[in-house]
Amino acid sequence: MSFKATIKPSQHQFPIESDETILGAALDHGYVLPYSCRNGACGVCKGKVLEGTVDYGDAPSSTLSDADKAAGMALFCCAKPLSDLVIESHEVSVAQDIQVKLLPCRVEKMVKVADDVMIIFLKLPANERLQFLAGQYIEILQKDDKPRAFSLANAPHDDALLELHVRNIAGGTFTHHVFNTMKERDIMRIKGPLGTFFLREDSERPIVFVASGTGIAPVKAIIEHAIQIGFKREMHLYWGVRKASDLYMLDKIEGWGTQHGIKFTPVVSDEQWAGRSGFVHQAVLEDFSDLSDYAVYACGAPVVVEAAHRDFTAQRGLPNEAFFSDAFTFVPKK
Repeated sequence: MSFKATIKPSQHQFPIESDETILGAALDHGYVLPYSCRNGACGVCKGKVLEGTVDYGDAPSSTLSDADKAAGMALFCCAKPLSDLVIESHEVSVAQDIQVKLLPCRVEKMVKVADDVMIIFLKLPANERLQFLAGQYIEILQKDDKPRAFSLANAPHDDALLELHVRNIAGGTFTHHVFNTMKERDIMRIKGPLGTFFLREDSERPIVFVASGTGIAPVKAIIEHAIQIGFKREMHLYWGVRKASDLYMLDKIEGWGTQHGIKFTPVVSDEQWAGRSGFVHQAVLEDFSDLSDYAVYACGAPVVVEAAHRDFTAQRGLPNEAFFSDAFTFVPKK
């Protein structure tokens, strides 16, 4: 059965089938709503249903509570229409001009940079380039299996190879493949670019980046893009890891500080060391008493992204619309 969905405040309208999610249908018709994981884990796509009714789908209670539902909220990546809809959501107008492609690629190079982190460089066919915004991600498509999403760690101006940072996660099917059987010159298929985690260049707000683990990958892309375009806004980078040896890009990041004035604070959670310890978002709370004039870009483990959003908005006055995020989830082995 087909319905009609209207986005407020833009008044954009699109058809939606009863078996389509709101987010999926919007994207199919060129309207980019905020999203990240597309499986309900991160809550980035949460928005208000102003008119009509929905099937909430597999929305987890951790990101969509009963109180949220009572207030008219839904996760647009999970919710499907039961009637015509009017929804309230910000639209990302820049990304919709970029074509999402299905492309073959070759594993050009693999570099192990930490005990459990591999950087993979992918090469596209000679006549192809992937247009993307710094911070977006791609999906690696596998036969008879769910796609795997990885952020692009390279900026658009440096696109000869696509750079992915892959952590070896216990129980992760694809990451086990990367660390045990993948080899250079392997062929894969990718889809992208995807996601709304990218630099809002028209804003005047100074920026706080919060990355956990390999969440540094899209932040690296955004910062290198900002440097490339001569972006002069004040920028702070907080990178949280479990142990000091996980800081696998230290020389590069410290170079951003000396050459471009980007203020860097590494935070280690699981061992004693000479620098800041504890949770990375807590370090930001300690350093900033007021975030009302800032923009925050947070990427990494869902628990970190969720805590940052909750505490920065509730305790430091960060406007909800000035928080941008990409939460990493993984698909366990069957």
